[in-house]
Amino acid sequence: MKNGKLVIALAMAVLIAAYFAFDAGRFANLDYLKSQQAAIEAYRTNQPLLLAGLFFLIYVAVTALSLPGAAIMTLAVGAVFGLWWGTLLVSFASSIGATLAFLVSRYLLRDWVQGRFGDKLKAINQGIEREGGFYLFSLRLVPAFPFFVINLVMGLTPLRTPTFYWVSQLGMLAGTVVYVNAGTQLANIESLSGILSPGLIGSFVLLGIFPLAAKKTLGHLRARRAHG
Repeated sequence: MKNGKLVIALAMAVLIAAYFAFDAGRFANLDYLKSQQAAIEAYRTNQPLLLAGLFFLIYVAVTALSLPGAAIMTLAVGAVFGLWWGTLLVSFASSIGATLAFLVSRYLLRDWVQGRFGDKLKAINQGIEREGGFYLFSLRLVPAFPFFVINLVMGLTPLRTPTFYWVSQLGMLAGTVVYVNAGTQLANIESLSGILSPGLIGSFVLLGIFPLAAKKTLGHLRARRAHG
């Protein structure tokens, strides 16, 4: 068991070190995407499934390793694949990657953290036991904490893996649609005047009001749950 944990920890350390050593993050930004737009469009025309598979695997890896760049990649996927295909790709890639991060956290850290900091995690554990997936849904719906933190922390709790997966996919869907839609608008910018396009303004308005709308929705759900 200890050897297995050591192998996983070393593999993750090597992958994370390689990510920063080779500055792989430079590929996960919109400036790079715009500079390579013609080549990516041509590649998508010729090999759409292969390109989608590459984006999917990279997104899963970035999320599973809790690396920076997932938000920018979501915008990039929207720019390349459009709203519907982009949403489908990101929704499953982010949920699978999050679940892998959850499992790694549970496998490597749960026993040690619960033994050492169990008293400090008592409130979270009680929340999971009391509300189950709804507790996680609350965290996913209102992006008050970075999603990678939620993935790692939830791995330290008694939450079941299937519940974590489906609640994460459902809870992150609205935010995924908003960000992918913003990416489709960013892909249409040809000059600085394009920043003022109605579609782009609408996307960023959605980005701004989404947390407020999510909080109101969450309050409504809690009220119905309390009266139910």
